[in-house]
Amino acid sequence: MSLLKTCVIFAVAASVFGAGVAVAAPDVVILKVAHFMPGSSNTHQKLVTPWCDKINKESGGRLKCQIYPSMQLGGTPAQLFDQARDGVADVVWTAPSYQAGRFTKTEVFELPFMVKKAETGSQALWDYIQKNALDEFKGTKLLFTHMHDGAPLHFGKKSVKNLEELKGAKVRAPGRLASKALAALGAVPVQMPAPAVPESIAKNVVDGASLPWEAMTGLKMQEICKSHTETGPGHATISNTFLVFAMNQAKYNSLSPELKKVIDNNSGREASKTAGKLWDSFQPPARKIAQDRNNAVNYLTEAEYKRWVKATESVDDEWMKEVSAKGGNGQALINDAKALLKKYND
Repeated sequence: MSLLKTCVIFAVAASVFGAGVAVAAPDVVILKVAHFMPGSSNTHQKLVTPWCDKINKESGGRLKCQIYPSMQLGGTPAQLFDQARDGVADVVWTAPSYQAGRFTKTEVFELPFMVKKAETGSQALWDYIQKNALDEFKGTKLLFTHMHDGAPLHFGKKSVKNLEELKGAKVRAPGRLASKALAALGAVPVQMPAPAVPESIAKNVVDGASLPWEAMTGLKMQEICKSHTETGPGHATISNTFLVFAMNQAKYNSLSPELKKVIDNNSGREASKTAGKLWDSFQPPARKIAQDRNNAVNYLTEAEYKRWVKATESVDDEWMKEVSAKGGNGQALINDAKALLKKYND
């Protein structure tokens, strides 16, 4: 065989086998993952990034996240859910109730004195949405849902142990149902984003704020606030916020069966439970910082707790009317949510 013919044979072989290798190489799917917290936050470092690392490992590197914290894809936190639905982002972590009145059925978990712990509340939330409220998340595939660790009241100068001491106090509220609850308790609710709270309390714009302990440390609120009011062990928190990790439905549908399985294995009730348990774990160390600074941590007495619950019953009634106006059965939904919470709390 001539040298020329031999070279041609090797060239053709290399071309064929090279092409074969290229065809066989698995495609890497890049998921654009967006949220509104900074890269230094617990959300970014302990929830979103570990989830992304896990699916990357379990997919053999075929699923890879490109994470955009702090709204780096543009828009506002209230627009995040729609960014997932419309494909601006592939996956988002967000608080859907930032869009007031849109996720009415799911908002039942934000009613006052509903949720005791994030771990149990998150499992109940997942089951409740699957049964009653998937239509509110149309266009997305929910990967997991969770509650945060509850929102006690934190005060700059006041010390609040009862309704009388709370009356007339200007208190930052995280959302519309929390605003209604605070108003029912006799406070004056003021809505503002969490990052604006420290300066607002320091300058006496507000007397205090409804915030989860998880958010306190990053905002250095333990240095600004001198007292904190909580419902106490075994009782439901004054207010809470539900959060979701949601994926664009079309993006999920475009994945291969193998990659869908990786996503599915890191979704659902167990993933929701894990997220809730993580939020519960943020509470004790944040509270300890306040206690180490000799801040007062006031727990409501049993009798006072019952007074606060009674005072906010009107918030539940108003919510049920809103659901009824949209064709739903508010009482049945509240009963179902409470039954699921009891199931997991017990």
